[in-house]
Amino acid sequence: MNSLHARYPFLASAREAVRDANLDPAAVIAGEGERHPAVERGVERVRRALLDGTVRAPDDGRRWATSTEVLSYPIARLLVSLLNAPGAVEKYASAEATTAYERFTADFETPDDGLKSTGGTSLTLQQLLTDFDLSEDVVARGDDFGVDVVTYISLASDYGDDWRLVTRQLSDGVVTVSQAELHELLRTAVEMRIAEDLPLSVPSEIAAALDEELSELESSFTDADFSHDIDTLAPELFPPCMTALLSRMRDAETLPSHSEFTLVSFLASIGLDANEILSLCEVRESGRGDRLRARIERVRDERTTQFAPPSCATLQAYDDCVNQDQRCETVTHPLVYYEDALDENGTVTDWRDR
Repeated sequence: MNSLHARYPFLASAREAVRDANLDPAAVIAGEGERHPAVERGVERVRRALLDGTVRAPDDGRRWATSTEVLSYPIARLLVSLLNAPGAVEKYASAEATTAYERFTADFETPDDGLKSTGGTSLTLQQLLTDFDLSEDVVARGDDFGVDVVTYISLASDYGDDWRLVTRQLSDGVVTVSQAELHELLRTAVEMRIAEDLPLSVPSEIAAALDEELSELESSFTDADFSHDIDTLAPELFPPCMTALLSRMRDAETLPSHSEFTLVSFLASIGLDANEILSLCEVRESGRGDRLRARIERVRDERTTQFAPPSCATLQAYDDCVNQDQRCETVTHPLVYYEDALDENGTVTDWRDR
């Protein structure tokens, strides 16, 4: 196993590395003694996926061994399969894919990007295409790429109007896409692979061995003490962190994935639908709007969803906790801040009615 497998554990080569090393996730889970680091990292992986929209390890100075990181992926898949929670599989797959997207787009910007195959611990475009059996379906065309129309339709089916086939250049069964658009399609391919066989059928003995970890995860999702019944939109009462993120969004700044997830999940949690979020964020460009709409649909479940936006502690870890005021000192979650502010201010005119 190497760092490539740790960064992209969904690759076929990562699965082969686990098999060749004779590492059985079930044996790791059921082992006696202290909890195996891979199980601990698996719990963290699921928690961060569902609460923060990423599976990156927190920037707390701790470093996980390569084998631990690789093994945490199949263990996380078992954990998310056992969670009795709406949208868990979808949010987990989206977080894994989003994290992979951030990593492979960075890798592709190295001197060995494009369709050349190289060794090392960075992923190349050719390696990813080969692993997903897409080598013959994607061809380089100068600065753009051609994608087989059947493959294009399967990967772009959930995107907005700008991705509809009638708006695309189609020739001889091949659709032309930009490099950035190809990367978006590959993000979807990763998400589809991760989600396609979830939830898994987990043997009873493995489920029993993970009972403590499941309880730990479920308690994480219900720690925030707020009612989920917020139905008033008053941006002037948002916590400072959300005010700052909303301002950056309105200024057409490209937010980091975790920051965008934070803002979108906060707005979805107070009842806004996709059109209302786009309107509030003043997103008017069709391409940017389509991408953000896709993000919103991936994180927005029913309003009773138990997966809240990140807590104040997580926002602090990502440097999104800014401009703290006196109320910030008394709360641990942005939704608690907003609910308290609404209660204190009494009758407030909804932004949508102004």
